[in-house]
Amino acid sequence: MPLRSRLAMLTAAAVAIAVALCAAASWAIVRDQLNEQLDSSLRASSPETAYLQLQGQACSGDASAGAQLSRFPPTTYTVQLVSQGGDVCTSQGKSPIPATAADKAVAQGVVRSVLHTARAQDGREMRVWTQRYQVAGGHVTASLATPTDQVDRPLDQLALILLIVAGVGVLCAATTGLWVAQAGLRPVDRLAEAVEHVARTEDLGLRIPVEGEDEIARLSRSFNAMTAALASSRDLQQQLIADAGHELRTPLTSMRTNIDLLVRIEQSGRQIPAEEKKALLDSVKAQMVELATLIGDLQELSRTPGAGQGGHAGVVALHETVRTALRRARLRGPHLDVVDELDDWYVLAEPAALERAVVNLLDNAVKFSPEGGTVEVRLRQGVLTVRDHGPGIPAEDLPHVFERFWRSPSARSLPGSGLGLSIVARTVAQAGGTVRLRAAEGGGTEAVVQLPGAPTPPPQDVPRDVPQGTGPAAQAGPGEPPPSEGPRPRADRADRADRTDRTDRRDRADGTDGVDGERGPGGGGDTPSED
Repeated sequence: MPLRSRLAMLTAAAVAIAVALCAAASWAIVRDQLNEQLDSSLRASSPETAYLQLQGQACSGDASAGAQLSRFPPTTYTVQLVSQGGDVCTSQGKSPIPATAADKAVAQGVVRSVLHTARAQDGREMRVWTQRYQVAGGHVTASLATPTDQVDRPLDQLALILLIVAGVGVLCAATTGLWVAQAGLRPVDRLAEAVEHVARTEDLGLRIPVEGEDEIARLSRSFNAMTAALASSRDLQQQLIADAGHELRTPLTSMRTNIDLLVRIEQSGRQIPAEEKKALLDSVKAQMVELATLIGDLQELSRTPGAGQGGHAGVVALHETVRTALRRARLRGPHLDVVDELDDWYVLAEPAALERAVVNLLDNAVKFSPEGGTVEVRLRQGVLTVRDHGPGIPAEDLPHVFERFWRSPSARSLPGSGLGLSIVARTVAQAGGTVRLRAAEGGGTEAVVQLPGAPTPPPQDVPRDVPQGTGPAAQAGPGEPPPSEGPRPRADRADRADRTDRTDRRDRADGTDGVDGERGPGGGGDTPSED
């Protein structure tokens, strides 16, 4: 059943119940009032004493008394005399009413009067008022009765009127409820049509007009926000695919060119100098390394947080992670002076992802530092700064440095894919921190990473499945130790060892042994701001 029909039925049912209660209460009140009026009229009506005397004589067999009764005007009341034994003598033309115990009690002088309902011999229901009267020669007990149908008939008519009015009211309420439901649910119909349209056409540009501040307006705003987010996500996905295809085309084209050249030389039987052949093979190896690194970066960006080996958040000694990354940076930049000042700091993050982010920052600084330059690394109260003395970043390029595949014009001739800082930003955000780049005083670029944590190691273990960015370390302020990670699982250590081994193999395949300023593991050498 449609929702609007259910609302109309509920409205009609509610009105029907209310009208029924009101009608019943009205009928009961009118009944009580009419019965009270009937009783009052009986109490106020008393037969004449002469009439009672003559009726008593007529009941004793006096024919002349019966003739004299005809002189009295007719009345709607039934008048009958009641003896102590319960015998009754009813006025002419009226149906006798059997005496009850209450009537006999009045005749016997036990009670003075009584009011009750009885049924006459003809079947009519009567309201009876019995009382003792003073007449000449003593007392007489007489009952004055009137039919109750003078109350029942108006009550029946009132019940019929109330029933008709209640039916009309319920019908009007159902019609009004249906109209109100249709009007109230019209925005819901528009929302349902919009959802069906999106499901049918995949058109995420559809927006629903928002009117007012009620729940329907809130639902419309939520739907518009959802479709906008989905459209943005799809645009980003399409842009990522297009950019990835463009970036993959360059190393593939170079590899194909070099391999085709080697194949043609081999097929022609010509000999080329060993140095030229080695240069071609080295170029192919370099392009393979660049291609593998780009694919690894894409996999890292597409990975769901917390998935894979070492993907669970745990307490990490950030200063130790930075020291490990510094050793690699010094190998990759032996011509540079890398200085560091590191305070102890513990954070809640994915160990492998955090190390990758730090390596990316350091490799970036190494790659863009001039010969004999200095790279300054500091960690104080959870703030990690990495400063180089390179050419710096133009101010107009700063808003784009964390975009995927974005590279400044001055860095497009350098190796890299433009994914390094995207990985850094994602990892830091998952750890509940912030990262930004800024121009350093005196030239160069300074990367600033701020992560929540504590300067002391945690006192106890915490479950390894704490979600990133939501655990105590992400919420702890300075001086508040986060929960302990406990011993690093073998999977984490194996994952780190495997990642380091793969990077070393890649450096050896590149022929640089990690000292030529090429990209660090995970594409860390490319900075969207300077690549």
